[in-house]
Amino acid sequence: MKERYNNIHQGKKQIFINNLVGGVAWGIGATIGLAIIIGGLGLLAGYVDLVPVVGDFISEIINYLISKNPNL
Repeated sequence: MKERYNNIHQGKKQIFINNLVGGVAWGIGATIGLAIIIGGLGLLAGYVDLVPVVGDFISEIINYLISKNPNL
């Protein structure tokens, strides 16, 4: 029972350290997870040949903007 009491009533320093370590671990995990997801989507886009379609679309937008405003 005393062990439970000690776990519940931690000092402010211990709570701060636990939350800091938990936050850093969460941030690192989120960064690694996002890198894996973006890498997978990039790999998938390479197989689907989606990049040339997006490039052509952006090229059309740029050409339209230049034709409407020659000062660009």
